[in-house]
Amino acid sequence: MTKLWQKGYDLNREIELFTVGDDPDLDQRLVKYDCVASMVHAKMLGKMGILKNKEVKQLAAELENIIKLHKNGQFPITSDQEDCHTAIENHLTEKLGDLGKKIHTARSRNDQVLTALRLFYKDQIQECEELIDGLIEPMESFIKRSGEMLLPGYTHMRKAMPSSVAMWGSAFVDSMKDNQKLLDAVLGLIDQSPLGTAAGYGLPLKIDREFTARELGFERVQENPIYAQNSRGKFETSLLHALSQIMLDLNRIASDLILFSMPEFGFFELPDEFCTGSSIMPQKKNPDVLEILRAKYHVVRSCQHEVESIVGNLISGFNRDIQLTKEATFRGLDTTLESLSVAVLIFDELKVNAERCEDAMTDELFATEEVYRLVEKGIPFREAYRRVAQKYKSSS
Repeated sequence: MTKLWQKGYDLNREIELFTVGDDPDLDQRLVKYDCVASMVHAKMLGKMGILKNKEVKQLAAELENIIKLHKNGQFPITSDQEDCHTAIENHLTEKLGDLGKKIHTARSRNDQVLTALRLFYKDQIQECEELIDGLIEPMESFIKRSGEMLLPGYTHMRKAMPSSVAMWGSAFVDSMKDNQKLLDAVLGLIDQSPLGTAAGYGLPLKIDREFTARELGFERVQENPIYAQNSRGKFETSLLHALSQIMLDLNRIASDLILFSMPEFGFFELPDEFCTGSSIMPQKKNPDVLEILRAKYHVVRSCQHEVESIVGNLISGFNRDIQLTKEATFRGLDTTLESLSVAVLIFDELKVNAERCEDAMTDELFATEEVYRLVEKGIPFREAYRRVAQKYKSSS
């Protein structure tokens, strides 16, 4: 199996497997994006006169065929090939002969993987934003059907002031909309084309980077080739930070629902089909889905820490360490998308127990309201506060 860096010797097999790692499996997600980028790259080479129009069409046709093969699960990537880039180029060479060997002109695997990853991330961010929209909808429906019900508001995990289902739910709707703004900001970072920066120091050949950026749907070109390499890991960390903010909200939602669905509170109710049981205690109905959802925040947060740790202390330019950021970023994305989907199901079926909520609205929740009734009569706030505090002290 020909490697893109082949030097005429065989790599030690154990070393090969160690350095390749999980890339053959992970890169299955990048095949389509690498093929799309390769088609545009071939068009650019055609504009330069390096490829003939007929050759550009041949390459495009075979790259489309690879996408179809991949879609049908018929495009394996082996450890000998190392990654999707080698697998794709080897396939092109096998099918098209010397023409397949021309596709790597004016690029490196370094800018290839950066380009494929960014196209992939752009799609994933869009899917994440759509899922947030898909979560906000059932949250707002939940508020519409149950929002008027009053709930105790808590500070320091003690009853504080009156709240409501609407106030509680809307807090997370507002926060999710802010999370979308964070994702948009990250998209602004990712939406620049690294194609043409090669191994991180440019090329001794004039190419049309504006053309490839435009054709691939990037907002702009990433000009500095060293920064293109340095931004790998930096951009992933930014993406994972935005994802961790989404997961932080889901973590808090889960924590609230675990607490307030306890029989001791009983404000919220999960349907039976969302709860698991105990192998020893026949009466138990456990909110495992909420506990797992709560824990998933820490999974995504650990992905961010993992990427930050891997890229910390690296010198400028490409270092093979960066390969290990791929799996952590994919895991963070998958975890967030799955968690958002589960949260949609929860809000679709979440119920409020009106009787338990009403019973919980005890007098002390209205103490601050009493203070302000006295203030409206002209009594200084601090004196009004003292009077009401004394009243509740005497009645306790």
